[in-house]
Amino acid sequence: MIYLNGDFMPIEEARIPVLDRGFIFGDGVYEVIPVYSRRPFRLAEHLRRLQHSLDGIRITNPHCDAEWGNLLERLIAGNEGDDQYLYLHITRGVAKRDHAFPKGVAPTVFIMSNPLLTPPKELLASGVAAITASDNRWLRCDIKAISLLPNVLLRQMAVDVGAVETVLLRDGFMTEGAASNIFVVKDGVLLAPPKNHLMLPGITYDVVLELAAAHDIPYEVREISEYEVRTAQELLLTSSTKEIMPITRLDGKPVGDGSPGRMFAQLYQLYQNYKVTVMRGNTPNT
Repeated sequence: MIYLNGDFMPIEEARIPVLDRGFIFGDGVYEVIPVYSRRPFRLAEHLRRLQHSLDGIRITNPHCDAEWGNLLERLIAGNEGDDQYLYLHITRGVAKRDHAFPKGVAPTVFIMSNPLLTPPKELLASGVAAITASDNRWLRCDIKAISLLPNVLLRQMAVDVGAVETVLLRDGFMTEGAASNIFVVKDGVLLAPPKNHLMLPGITYDVVLELAAAHDIPYEVREISEYEVRTAQELLLTSSTKEIMPITRLDGKPVGDGSPGRMFAQLYQLYQNYKVTVMRGNTPNT
């Protein structure tokens, strides 16, 4: 079951006009929210990021937080599986093809649920491969826009060589992954790139830094050079659906000793404990 413009229906029955500006221009934003034990994870933070994206492209939010919460609750209940991920997709709406914003047009709102399949234990035990590439995307990567062609092409570069992700470099510094945030471990310190217009502010990124602060794990939020990426002791990949994963090979070379490191093991366990606490309905001080 999906939600489309006020109605719940089977996805096979969903129809969107070809003049929707999301289809014509990629004029819209999206959000992905993991659901554990039928509870949306960090919902307030996801809705805050959605609002930031909507503000960034000047679309009025079609729902308040309470209305979003009700819609998502109904959608979760209408789909199978305790663990799901919700995809929210909002476009400027349907209008004749013209670059200028149309007046008096209601936004298109689409929400669907899919099974949440977290990384298998075997992959966590071995780690994954990644490659690097020049970050050639636009300069508003902080907006979670549906026009993802640059990300698609960059991610496909990794897929073509049997890797999982592409680590992006711009002007000698790391920004993020094609579909994830990236952390570097150097000299026992967790390094995170600063939030700015060149990266998407990840919800899992925030959780990792909160966990580090709460458990006395040394960390720094600053620009990370390409040299630091290539000489890292550990590289970590984070996203709402992949949670935390170790990158153990970069551009065909081992990261550190080529196996998941101690920082990954510690943060992964802390994240799983935190997730369980949230699933039980508590609001912990990380």
